[in-house]
Amino acid sequence: MTDAQPAHPALALDETVHQRIRLGILTVLAETAECAFTTLRDQLQLSDGNLSRHLRVLEEAGLVEIRKGYEGRKPCTWLKLTRQGGAALRREIAALEQLLERMRTTDALE
Repeated sequence: MTDAQPAHPALALDETVHQRIRLGILTVLAETAECAFTTLRDQLQLSDGNLSRHLRVLEEAGLVEIRKGYEGRKPCTWLKLTRQGGAALRREIAALEQLLERMRTTDALE
């Protein structure tokens, strides 16, 4: 019988969360209770269409809640991280931290 090696930390990265724009979206939303679409778009320097496409993926995965309404007479979209989204972001960060620690302990970056 051989000793089983622990899974590589990269295997814990979530394909939905790890994409750089979606990771940015989740990180910005984790910093606030709710965020306007335009604020998020401007912070991440995205087009409306690009941001919408990534939000659709995150919403379908249950990681982001999208609420549409009005601010006065102007249509507005607000975004919020769901509990599931917060948990997914924490798991992603933990996996990234494990990767960094692995690299530090093996001196692979020197």
